[in-house]
Amino acid sequence: MPWPQDALSDDEHVIVSFRQHWKLLIIPIGWFILAVVLLWFVIWLFPWAWAEWFFVAVIVGGGIWLIARPVIDWVVTRYVLTNERLLTRRGLIAKSGVELPLERITNVNFSQTILERLLGGGDLLIETAGSTGQSRFSNIPRPDEFAKLLYKAREDRTLAMQGRVVETAAAATTVPHKDPTEQLQRLKQLHDDGILSDEEYEAKRQKLVDEI
Repeated sequence: MPWPQDALSDDEHVIVSFRQHWKLLIIPIGWFILAVVLLWFVIWLFPWAWAEWFFVAVIVGGGIWLIARPVIDWVVTRYVLTNERLLTRRGLIAKSGVELPLERITNVNFSQTILERLLGGGDLLIETAGSTGQSRFSNIPRPDEFAKLLYKAREDRTLAMQGRVVETAAAATTVPHKDPTEQLQRLKQLHDDGILSDEEYEAKRQKLVDEI
């Protein structure tokens, strides 16, 4: 599912969007297999209906807690990198998240255990300037490659912001050029209204004519 455009600013676009590493699903899958085995064992072991339904209810309830909950959490957790910020979104109904402006990121460190390196996952520890300090992004697919992409996006963001500052400064120091014809018409109007005397009008008119 693409990231909703109404969550982005006017000039913002998504560079990459992904969920957490699939290794988070290994344990729920293991619990699912165990639940199926237990259900088969209960049906075979307890021929009495009341005992069978009791253990089935216990297994299903435990399965919802141990299987459905982490799977749903994996589905509704998203990491999004745009050209302006790094975002985390969690939650199906009640939502929470973290937003880090790229220009405030000062350092990015990734870590992987031996198993995570074999599976292609890991964690990121991102340091930012200001009160945010450090933010940990857990279970990132290919964290080393994502760290490089994040550095590149931060560099592009910094250059873009520097370019806007230069353009703003240049525009602020530019003196708008006025049309001499409009100035002559304005001068004539002031003379006709009696604000300028004949001598003042002639002197200013001649000065404008000389500048044309």
